[in-house]
Amino acid sequence: MIDHPTRLSADKVRWQCDSDCINFETTDDVDPAIEVVGQPSAHDALMFGIECEAPGQNIYVRGARGTGRRRMVETLLEKLQPKTDKKRDYCYVHNFLRPQSPRLIELPPGQGPMFRKVVGELAEFIETGLPKAISAEPISSQLDEVRDGIEEKVKGISKPLEDELAASQLALVNMQNGPATQTVILPTLEGEPVPPAQLKALIAQGKAPEELLQNFEELLPKFQKQVADISKQVGETYREGKDRLVELRAKLTTQLVRDVAKPIFEKFESKAAHTFLEEVIDDTIEFRLDTPDEEGESADLKELYGVNVVLTHKDADVKPVVFETSPSLINMLGTVEPKWGPGGMAISDYRGIRAGALLNADHGYLVLDANDVLTEPGTWRALTRIIRTGHLEIVPPEMGWMRQHVVIQPEPIPIAVRVILIGDVQTYYMLDQADPDFREHFKLLADFDSELDRTGETMLQYGRVVASIAQSEGLPAFHRTAVAELVEHGSRVAARQNKLTARFGRIADLVREAAFLAKSQTVTGDHVQEAIRRTKQRAAMPSRKFQQLVADEIILVQTKGEKVGQINGLAVMRSGPLTYGFPARITATMGPGRAGLINIEGRANMSGAIHTKGFHIIGGLLRHLLKNEHPLAFSASIAFEQSYGGIDGDSASGAEVVCLLSALTQIPVKQSMAMTGAIDQHGNVEAIGGVNEKIEGFFDACHHFGLTGDQGVVIPRSNQGDLMLRQDVADACESGQFHVYAVANIFEAMEVMTGVPAGSQGGDYAEGTLLATAVEQARVYWEKTLSSPDRMTSVEAGDHENVPLPTNIAGRVEGESEA
Repeated sequence: MIDHPTRLSADKVRWQCDSDCINFETTDDVDPAIEVVGQPSAHDALMFGIECEAPGQNIYVRGARGTGRRRMVETLLEKLQPKTDKKRDYCYVHNFLRPQSPRLIELPPGQGPMFRKVVGELAEFIETGLPKAISAEPISSQLDEVRDGIEEKVKGISKPLEDELAASQLALVNMQNGPATQTVILPTLEGEPVPPAQLKALIAQGKAPEELLQNFEELLPKFQKQVADISKQVGETYREGKDRLVELRAKLTTQLVRDVAKPIFEKFESKAAHTFLEEVIDDTIEFRLDTPDEEGESADLKELYGVNVVLTHKDADVKPVVFETSPSLINMLGTVEPKWGPGGMAISDYRGIRAGALLNADHGYLVLDANDVLTEPGTWRALTRIIRTGHLEIVPPEMGWMRQHVVIQPEPIPIAVRVILIGDVQTYYMLDQADPDFREHFKLLADFDSELDRTGETMLQYGRVVASIAQSEGLPAFHRTAVAELVEHGSRVAARQNKLTARFGRIADLVREAAFLAKSQTVTGDHVQEAIRRTKQRAAMPSRKFQQLVADEIILVQTKGEKVGQINGLAVMRSGPLTYGFPARITATMGPGRAGLINIEGRANMSGAIHTKGFHIIGGLLRHLLKNEHPLAFSASIAFEQSYGGIDGDSASGAEVVCLLSALTQIPVKQSMAMTGAIDQHGNVEAIGGVNEKIEGFFDACHHFGLTGDQGVVIPRSNQGDLMLRQDVADACESGQFHVYAVANIFEAMEVMTGVPAGSQGGDYAEGTLLATAVEQARVYWEKTLSSPDRMTSVEAGDHENVPLPTNIAGRVEGESEA
């Protein structure tokens, strides 16, 4: 004998939270919740990940949206405020040896701006103060002394020749010949040098003796050789003197600049800072003493010798926390901003380097949303590379191909960042499968449950959460009746009578709308109920459209009478965060033949993988139920009528079995009933998702055509604890106008759906039972098949179509229920 199906009473189809269970009058009487409620495992994992200093302990915070993932991270980081002594300031300066690779300077926290200030003062001294210092005492006297010595030496070389020339009425004269100066010998008249042409004119006028010209012409070759030798000696003397002058000037200038820079060397002990200062001094001595650059313009030494502080810290010991909500490559890595030069060329240097979120979070925490990271091209790859190498490379953005640009490559920065990645379950498994190093990079998993056990403590926590929202957002107090309604709705969202949803984001939305409806008055249960109704109403357009199609008889649904080979299955649809159920008419035909079971959706490529699997299980179950001594020989087809999209899920497989047996036995199925539930090959009815919405969808159809008192839904017994039906459905169950039956196996389901005893589970079916009729009819089909011209040797029930389609119309709904 089979167990009898259980008709559930009204208190079994909806748990109601009595406001007397709430031990406070209003939320003003309870302490607001500060931390996230009911996530001890995730809390412990985050505590360890935040406080542990071991490498590689990056955290993946896994859970559904609205469970408080981000809030717990924020609360713990603010509460703990972990300390570190490893924070550093980072600066970039010009690299004189490799201008395309700006030099990185690391300094203790807070010293970056100070270093920039003192180096700026040094550059200002070199640009304006150094020339004045060189021209002033005592440096000017030392340089003048060298210059005077050079002139005295030159005079000593040239004076004997000048005296000899003077005795011969000749003189040395420097004459300008284009850009060059030339030393020539000229005759003298009355002590003044006269060019030969002018002298000839004077002789012709009788103003000068002819012997003077003859003397010049005779002595010129002799003295020209002496002038060439002396000019060479003078030139060498000037060159040697200039070298001594430059060397002395460089020595005195170096000492002067070093005296100014000495406090900087002493205060900042960074090796890179010292290297940069030495390069500044060398550049000053080599190129900047005369200040003009290659183009003859004054060089801007404050820019050339400047310091770009890309990261500095005010709190030297508190670890930084960065929440990056737009993790593009530029926002994450930083960038090098270009400066547009002549002709539209983009010129980049150390001054354009900007830090990103990773550098700002150095030796601290970077909190990211997994979906945001994965939707930004290249960000995930760059993030994992930096985690692996521990070095950050700031690169310029991509330039358009039409523009010329000069690319620089700043020296990489060693960083250590604890990444906290917030994401859902699907993203976690996708990353685990796609990235072989994912678990190595994110060793810690903080798992957030979407449900809480329904206890007195968790109901109190609901009140504390509501109090926290009301306090932080300036909302009115909530009466205990309002909190009771929210708790009851939390059980509805969790789709479990003994559970409450932990997705407080959805509860918070209801809190805000109920407060809006209360108009600054104390919020009551009626306000919460109205907020729930309005929330569902706003997203109910698909459901209303379907019900209208049913009312207009465009979609055919029967809620009265009986029919062979037809049953009301149940399906679900999603509309944003909400889920709605609706009846789906399933029909089956059967006759003698050898085609076996035909899945019409499968043949039409409209069947998903799970639905196809459930259909094949039906074939196995029929072999189990119809234990004939001969093979099954029939042609049968089954379809979801008026289904124009894909079909997936196995929650209708139980209804399909009943429909097929009805077609086989010609025993009608009650159209006042609907059924949902998956089956296995032994006939056990298994749990499905969306049970509340499916029941309500059929109830709405029955309500439209008129409740008769014999209408209802068959569900798996294992879903009994998931029932949190709407209040109007629960009221109909209490008044006997609608019924919910919980069954454990297909035998119980057949009895409810047909009103005919199914037969014992042992296989020896008593005469008159449904399965006894099915066995006999199967034998008749076999005999007819044997007598047909086209005889078959063995026909097993089973459809060979297996074409998956991902669209879920009649399938199981995993996760939480709708609001």
